[in-house]
Amino acid sequence: MAEKGSDKQSVDTDNQVAEEMLSDIKSTLPDAVAPLWESLESNPWLLAAVVIALGFILAKLAQWLFRSVLGKFADKTSGQFDDQLFAVLAKAIYSIIFFLSLLLAIEALQFSQSIDAFLKRFVATLLILSLMIKLLKITRIALEAFSNNKHRFKFIEERTIPILDITTKLLIVGAGLYVLILSWGIDPTAWLASAGIVGIAVGFAAKDTLANLFSGFFIVADSPYKLGDYILLDTGERGRVTHVGIRSTRLLTRDDVEVTIPNSVMGNAKIVNESGGPWEKTRIRIDVGVSYDSDLQQVHDVLLEMAEERDDLCKSPEPRVRFRAFGGSSIDLQFMAWIERPEQKGLISHQLIMQIHRLFNEKGIEIPYSKQDLYVKEWPGNISNS
Repeated sequence: MAEKGSDKQSVDTDNQVAEEMLSDIKSTLPDAVAPLWESLESNPWLLAAVVIALGFILAKLAQWLFRSVLGKFADKTSGQFDDQLFAVLAKAIYSIIFFLSLLLAIEALQFSQSIDAFLKRFVATLLILSLMIKLLKITRIALEAFSNNKHRFKFIEERTIPILDITTKLLIVGAGLYVLILSWGIDPTAWLASAGIVGIAVGFAAKDTLANLFSGFFIVADSPYKLGDYILLDTGERGRVTHVGIRSTRLLTRDDVEVTIPNSVMGNAKIVNESGGPWEKTRIRIDVGVSYDSDLQQVHDVLLEMAEERDDLCKSPEPRVRFRAFGGSSIDLQFMAWIERPEQKGLISHQLIMQIHRLFNEKGIEIPYSKQDLYVKEWPGNISNS
């Protein structure tokens, strides 16, 4: 009974608003047109047709004015984002004015209360659906514009577009359905309560899946790595990121083995992004020791000349040689250089060690190593007799 009472009150309110709008229209008419309006009031169907025709004309006029005025500003910009946006907004204005004219026409027809309420709610439903479609188009246009290199925000990347697209669609459709239910005089409280109970049950049953799902959203939002980055995890996995999904992340290791890691693990792991920073270049360090009798300036010059001749080492930043410590049997040093890509680290380190060993042998630079000399003072008698 309470629901029927609220429906009746809503219908009475709509009727009152429509009657006030018709009264305002009548009061603004010139005296010469007033008799024509009164004659139209005596013929409801003719009045409804006139109201719809006027509404159509006003809607088209408003659409044309909107596109003409704002189109001048859109023509001054280079992109197509504002042109497409204004076109959709102009259609939304047309829809609002035209559907309002339909509501006035229904009021002019003076149907019974039940038929009048049904027709008005049906028109309101069409208006809500039309505006929902327009809003979905606006979000799609905005996401396409923001994914463009010329209109890119830091937190929006090409790989995040599908997630943002799905999220915005769910929010818009959900809000539209909620307003649509209210327009028909239905109380959605019980439905929302039931949906909440079902959501709690589903959350407990699929907590691991939801954990991966939310971690995937956080990874996309925080962006600790992206497709193509070379990363190293605290668990030892090292490889290039080949896929960032909602549930998991995939790495291709140097052994050409693909490792799939759940996003809940990635969200809590310590990640070293070797491709991050101001560039993708990676620094390699070769530890080596020379004897105390070596000419350290010669060692320094030999290593830098070697670096100058290699094309796989970056010239900027420049390679460096740093003597680090007086070791137990050698002077310890590091040869440091930058390479273009992290995956080259193993191969170039291998080649550098071989080349440094060859050059030091050619230049007479000793690389000391741990060795022991055994002196036998006297052989036991039984061994010497044999």
